Amino acid sequence: MADTTIKVDPAVRDRLMVLARERGMTMRDFVAELAGATPTQEEMQERYEATKAYVEKHFLGRPYTEEDERAGEQLWADLEAGRLGEVQ
Repeated sequence: MADTTIKVDPAVRDRLMVLARERGMTMRDFVAELAGATPTQEEMQERYEATKAYVEKHFLGRPYTEEDERAGEQLWADLEAGRLGEVQ
């Protein structure tokens, strides 16, 4: 495998090195792992569509709507605020 050079600020390089060492990895392996674990926008959209289809099939039995999205966002906000949230 051919290597290449990525130019970053020294502070970024130093942080990458610390993060890699803490994991017992080389910086090269750490950056490769980081890149592999970070989804692209296309991959995120694919995950969203797959999750939406799963929820529709297994939980709702109908299409997922914007109202469902708002209710979910409100539930998360309530949970983060220490409220149980009301299921409608």
